[in-house]
Amino acid sequence: MRDVRQTKPDGRARSPVREGGEVHACWRRYERAGAIPVYGEYVRARCPASCANLGPGFDVLALAVNLYVEVEVTRAERLSVSATGEGSDLPADSSHLAAKVAMEVAGDEKLAIRVHSDIPVGRGLGSSAALALATAAAAGSRDPLGVAASVDGHPENAAASMLGGLVAATRVKGMVRAVPLALDPALRFVAVVPDHQLATAKARQALPSEVSLSNASFNLGRMGLLVAGLADATMLLQEATEDRLHQDFRSPVFPVAPQLLAELLRSGALASCWSGAGSTMLGICRAGDADGVRSHSEAAMAAMGIPGKVLLLDADRSGLVVDEGNAGAGGSSLGAKERSGRQLFDIVGE
Repeated sequence: MRDVRQTKPDGRARSPVREGGEVHACWRRYERAGAIPVYGEYVRARCPASCANLGPGFDVLALAVNLYVEVEVTRAERLSVSATGEGSDLPADSSHLAAKVAMEVAGDEKLAIRVHSDIPVGRGLGSSAALALATAAAAGSRDPLGVAASVDGHPENAAASMLGGLVAATRVKGMVRAVPLALDPALRFVAVVPDHQLATAKARQALPSEVSLSNASFNLGRMGLLVAGLADATMLLQEATEDRLHQDFRSPVFPVAPQLLAELLRSGALASCWSGAGSTMLGICRAGDADGVRSHSEAAMAAMGIPGKVLLLDADRSGLVVDEGNAGAGGSSLGAKERSGRQLFDIVGE
């Protein structure tokens, strides 16, 4: 079955549909109940971080990785926001992204919103898209992907967080289209995460408004090599993550980026690239080499005097998970009534 999930051209959600117009049963319950579903006293949703672009796949490719944000939405007498983990220093009021998304989806301010995130903010790991996606799902959106893509401005981060794994995503006639791609399980990923935050808007301002035909052709060729190499690690070339559309233009905003990328390759990564708009740099590694790449990268950061951390990551293959639970359940792990992003939206797996 081909995915024909729809989003209006202005980014507002339509009900996800199959070919032939059949609406998934889960979302029929949403339509009957209103915004927040009435499965239990709360709805909790979790989704992974994502590394977008991966070099030549600008605004198209993204990879879900095993850092997570979890959002719980409950009806309440008034709006309240509580946050722990990454981003917990942000104002816990109506200006919080989770509050904005939840209120828009639910059409109501009487919500208690709890957020816990392990995704560093402003580091090119899709924290905003993941938070918007999880919040939209927990608040009962019929189309969390459409909501998150609208918030983020482009759909690839949100699509990876929803589906898990490696995806290609874009808009066709104003509607989000997301396609899962093959990903070799032999690959692991090393993320060099400087303490330096780099706002996506600032990084985009560094990009040219037009590109040459030769540079566009260059990126298309490299993206073909990259998709093939991520599906089969034995075919992955170092040159597959080369790019002429964004990475070099963004380097003046974060001048140590080229050296960090070079250190990842020197330490044994098969290829290296920016993660999203940075400041995180990503090494794509054979599983057996990943620990060594991480250790070398930690030493390189220390020698360069760059504060931050180096994370050894795996691909997340579950994507969005929604727990239809009961309020008061202990712990932050999701419950038994779980639905994945692919189950919720009738995406046919690989």
